[in-house]
Amino acid sequence: MTQVSERRVSAWNVANAVTVLRIALVPIFCWLLFTSAEPGDTSLRYVAFGVFVFAALTDKFDGELARRRGLVTDFGKVADPLADKALVGAALVGLSLLGELAWWITALVLVREFGITVLRFWVIRYGVISASPGGKAKTLLQTVAISLYLLPLEGLPRLLAELTMGFAVALTVITGLDYVIRALRLRQSGRS
Repeated sequence: MTQVSERRVSAWNVANAVTVLRIALVPIFCWLLFTSAEPGDTSLRYVAFGVFVFAALTDKFDGELARRRGLVTDFGKVADPLADKALVGAALVGLSLLGELAWWITALVLVREFGITVLRFWVIRYGVISASPGGKAKTLLQTVAISLYLLPLEGLPRLLAELTMGFAVALTVITGLDYVIRALRLRQSGRS
């Protein structure tokens, strides 16, 4: 009889510290975003942009670090997607509060994001719905669109930001429907 022991990984590790850093950057980002709303002063808006981009990049870094060094933990599996949703949600709500992004876009994206999270918990006893390539592309496109909206752009660059957000919203809806279909199939196959 061969005994397989599974190494327990402490939640206190560098990958989870990066995730916690991303969560800690959310209120700093919000403060910068709203402080930069004063007329004529765009310097803090560029800093808010930098904080958002840095925080978004930590998402890729912490996941790769956890997998490469064997630091995947239950805490990380829960905290990482919550950190992502907090960052994207704060940016969307902030931009809508400032009147720079339509509320329906913010509502649609947030309903989709939190709806998929609930959907994953609904089917978890039947299996895991992993992130699809479309879901990963959606996240990247949302990040790029939000980043462009954070910059004080006008004219053609602003139009580029709006087009990018339009594509991000379309991909958000399409991948959301894909997740619903995958969840229903997984639940149905689990009941059989």
